[in-house]
This record gives sequence, structure tokens and C-alpha cells, in this order.
Amino acid sequence: MNKLTHITVTAFVLFTSLGAQAASIGSWQKQMLYAPSQSQLKMEQRGRVMIYDGLKDTEVDNAMDKQFERIDSMMFVRTVVTDKQGEPLRNEATGEVVAENDGC
Repeated sequence: MNKLTHITVTAFVLFTSLGAQAASIGSWQKQMLYAPSQSQLKMEQRGRVMIYDGLKDTEVDNAMDKQFERIDSMMFVRTVVTDKQGEPLRNEATGEVVAENDGC
């Protein structure tokens, strides 16, 4: 394997790993949001606030409806704006996913 091939393979593995970690973080956040453990609930009762980063607006709305009693323990940042089909909206000029401006 030459040096360029090694760099390409290394970069591919790194980006694949980062993508898997991002998916894992999203799954972890959803688990904490929709099915919190008893220890998580106890921490929330003592004042802990969980910051949920990058969830879709539809997921936030669903959480607000189904987890209403826990709202004081939730903070949502960089919420992804979706279209009517639930797909993330993208900025036409940059192609980047559109996120709500949360003021943070």
C-alpha cells in the first residue's frame, strides 16, 4: 500500500467512524428523551437539565407532547428544520441543513 492509498483509507475510516459516532449520539439522545432511565429521572428531579443537540423539529414537537411533565429538564439547541415529509431543509446557497436560531 503506497502512502496516498494509506491516507485515503485512513481518512475513510475516520469519517466513517465519525458518522457512526454522530448516529450513536443521536440514538443516545433519543433514548434519554423518550425512554429515560430511573437514574436520569431522579437527576432531573434534582434539577439536572439535559441539552439535546441537533434533533429534528418533529422530534422536539413529539417530545413536547409525550414528555410534557419533563419539559423543565429539557433544552433543545440547533434544532433541524424539516419539510412536510420530515426531511431536513437545506439552505439553497450552501446546501447546509437549516437549524432553528435558538439565540445561544
